[in-house]
Amino acid sequence: MPVTTDIVAAYRGPRRVMRRLLDMGAREGRVLAILMAGCLLTFIAQWPRLAREAHLSDQELQPMLGGALMAWIFIMPLVFYLLAFLAYLISRVAGAAQMTPYGARLALFWAFLAAAPLMLLNGLVAGFVGPGPGLLAVGAVWLAVFAWFTLSNLYVAGWEREA
Repeated sequence: MPVTTDIVAAYRGPRRVMRRLLDMGAREGRVLAILMAGCLLTFIAQWPRLAREAHLSDQELQPMLGGALMAWIFIMPLVFYLLAFLAYLISRVAGAAQMTPYGARLALFWAFLAAAPLMLLNGLVAGFVGPGPGLLAVGAVWLAVFAWFTLSNLYVAGWEREA
């Protein structure tokens, strides 16, 4: 299925999508592509906010975009790999006997990509509305959906597959 179809399906049932992704077999290239797509969409989501900040502070936009590019395309993937390793360790301690490092990576990275449409909305609100209750609400919804997807995916990868 196309990634966009899987993203929409994840909002209806994240466990089904995660099961299908795990059944495709362990391919590290796929996991890296999922992570990089999520990071790219998050970088794009920063553009309206950065444009607003550059305009309001009379700064150049290009250096701000360069910093965001460096952060989201080069640094954050490393951070996500570390977070996935921590999720793997915590899942194993919590009793997920079937959890593998690949399953933890796929669970976290897919949750990040699947929640990316809300990150894009967050970027639009940050750019066009600015700081305030609207931005806080959209950010809270993104965080809740990301947590829901992550926990559902980790459950499928570590506990559900035991049966």
